[in-house]
This record gives sequence, structure tokens and C-alpha cells, in this order.
Amino acid sequence: MTQDPPGTWDADEAVEQLYAAHWRALVRLAVLLVRDQGLAEEVVQDAFVALHGRWRRLRDPGKALAYLRQSVVNRSRSALRHRGVVDRHAASQRPVEPLPGADESVLAGTRRRAVLDAVAQLPTRQREVLALRYYLDLSEAEIADALGISRGAVKSHASRGATALRTLLADEMTDENGSER
Repeated sequence: MTQDPPGTWDADEAVEQLYAAHWRALVRLAVLLVRDQGLAEEVVQDAFVALHGRWRRLRDPGKALAYLRQSVVNRSRSALRHRGVVDRHAASQRPVEPLPGADESVLAGTRRRAVLDAVAQLPTRQREVLALRYYLDLSEAEIADALGISRGAVKSHASRGATALRTLLADEMTDENGSER
């Protein structure tokens, strides 16, 4: 493998390098958004396939990772919309429980479950900003680029989301008598 800049790579080489370096983090991002390991892997795979097909049309191949992140977020949104439609139309059928994901042992802790449940209650944009900021450790500028919003909007969504998350977790961790669980 050469050490040429990404702009000089062909599509196969570029996607291979990006896949090796970022697949796992992108799947984790998608899991946070769609809460399903298999669907998350499918979302990320589709994003890489789309990137490969559009590689020659990228204006700045150096921003391919940002393109992938945005693609994962957008495809996660689409998957959630599709899931909502399916759920509404399948109300008469017995729901099928998803199989445990490969990282289920990591997600098994009570505290982690409480945090994930609380994050799921946040509005979509706040959830996306917090996932990109605290899980992938992206800067405000990178988040703004990935979501197509301003840095000020990123700050606002992060602040409101963190405040709401603290409130939800405080309520979750105390019982009806006010004592800690």
C-alpha cells in the first residue's frame, strides 16, 4: 500500500483504507442511533458501497470520512423511518424479538441500559449531536459538517441534550420515595 494522499487513490484502495480504519466506529455510531447491531452493520455497509460508487465524483476525497459519517446518520434516519412504518402496519402481528447483537455483552450493564434508554428519549437531533460528540469525540465543526447544521446549532443541541439526559438519568436512578436505586 502506498502512502499517497487519499485524492490519488482509486476507489477500491480508498474504500479499503477507510473501511479498515473507521468501520468499527461507524457501526458503533449507527448502533447508538438505530439500537440494532445487524441493522447498524447494514447501514454502514450501504454507506461504504455508496461511497465506492461515487468516489470519482467526490469534490474533495479528503472529506470522504465526513461523507461516510453523514451517510451513516442519514441512512440511520431512513432505517428508523422505515421501522416506524413497518411497526404501524404490523400492529396486528406478533412482534419478533431481535436477536442479541455481537456487542450485547458490552451493553448488558444496568447503567448502560439506563443511559441508552434515556438517550433514545431525546429528540433526534440532540441524540445525533451527543452521539457524534461524546461517542466519536468529534469537534463541533466536524459535527456541524456531518449533520449539515451550524456550529451554534451543534452547541445548542448538545447543551439541551446533556441537560435533558441528566434529568432523565436522575429520574431513572431514584425510586418513588426519592431514595437511590
